[in-house]
Amino acid sequence: MAKKSMIAREIKRQKTVERFASKRAVLKKIISDSSSSDEEKYLAREKLQKLPRDASPIRLQRRCQITGRPHAVYRKFGLSRNKLRELAMNGDVPGLVKSSW
Repeated sequence: MAKKSMIAREIKRQKTVERFASKRAVLKKIISDSSSSDEEKYLAREKLQKLPRDASPIRLQRRCQITGRPHAVYRKFGLSRNKLRELAMNGDVPGLVKSSW
C-alpha cells in the first residue's frame, strides 16, 4: 500500500492538470501555429513556462486504483500486476483468464 501522502499528491496534481488544461492547449496551439509571429510564439512560451510545473500532464504518475502502487500498473485495467493477478484468480475481471499449458 502506498503512503497516503503520495496518493494525495497525485490527486492534487490531477486537479491542477485539469484546471490548467485549456490554458495550456491555447498556448501550445499558438506555439505550434505556423501563421503566428515569432514575438507571439515567444510570449506564449514565456506564459507556458510561468504555469505551475504540476500543470503539465507528463508529471502524472499512473497508480493502482486499489493499492496506490506506482509501478507495474496496467493501463487497460488501472490495476497493478499483483492486484490484477489476485482479482483474475478470483474471477472478478471479466474476460481475463490465466493461461496454462
